[in-house]
Amino acid sequence: MNTKVNKTAIVFELFLMSFLIFSNLGCKKEIGIDPNSTLSSTTNQIQSKPLTFSINEKVDIDLFVFIPCANGGAGEDVILSGPLHILSSFTISDNMISGKNHYQPQGISGIGQITGDKYQATGITLDQFKGSLINGQYETSYVNNFRIIGQGPGNNYLVHSVTHLTYNANGELTAFVDNFSVDCK
Repeated sequence: MNTKVNKTAIVFELFLMSFLIFSNLGCKKEIGIDPNSTLSSTTNQIQSKPLTFSINEKVDIDLFVFIPCANGGAGEDVILSGPLHILSSFTISDNMISGKNHYQPQGISGIGQITGDKYQATGITLDQFKGSLINGQYETSYVNNFRIIGQGPGNNYLVHSVTHLTYNANGELTAFVDNFSVDCK
């Protein structure tokens, strides 16, 4: 595998993850806690209805991606822009917290800076977590299918990433999966 593709893919994925995380940090949503919830002094458990909230929005983004197999294998820069759909949901119930994030390009497109070829961003990114509020038990998964599809053959950039972590109630890592691949064809 070409190391230039690996470095480009890693840098881009880190950029994309940072963008998605910081874009969500910028969202402010006030939530209320049910005044009828009670705290049991003997068990330290919150006993109430689940508290759930969601954020559903589209954010215009600009991306700069190097497609190493484009332009007859010489590569080219592609500047893409358009709306990214973001759906996030969070739930707090009893002594657990969980959340899901869904990111999907919807009409993100761009032009190759050398060839003028048109490119379309497709794919989906999902992450989810679930954890205990009283001990170290925690689980998280992340799946990213990022694709920049060009006109004709030989200029499609495909990134696939799967990460999963599980921690037991003592906070010890009990499962770890990290698969990452890049293909340009």
